[in-house]
Amino acid sequence: MSGIIVVGVDGSPTAKKAAEKAHSLAKALGAGLHVISAFDKDRTEVFGSGSDQIIISDADGAEYVARKVAESLGREVSVTYSAARGKPADALINEAARLNAQMIVVGNRRMLGIARVLGSVANSVAHNASCDVYIANTYDAE
Repeated sequence: MSGIIVVGVDGSPTAKKAAEKAHSLAKALGAGLHVISAFDKDRTEVFGSGSDQIIISDADGAEYVARKVAESLGREVSVTYSAARGKPADALINEAARLNAQMIVVGNRRMLGIARVLGSVANSVAHNASCDVYIANTYDAE
């Protein structure tokens, strides 16, 4: 299988574990890996004064998270990263479609108890993605 595997990250230990599993799968399958972090609203904050201003947006923060995880995964696989606008499940599904990905990897966080009834990212992705979905066991990551 060549192609692309997409994984979403949010800075949590469980997302990191899912990204590590996605990296292992990409390596085993000869695929590339694309790490994304979602942001729902594009808020911007300005720090400083005069010409010494720093502008930070939610998109910048999301891209920073995706980049840090991508850089931590090693070099055995071609890894790219980006920020994607939208709720996490929608962002994963849309990016996978845009990239014509063969697989989305998500963790199983919040798939138990009341969250399972109300919905989780993994549940939503599994039911709505147009490609294969791998749900990684991430319970021992926290």
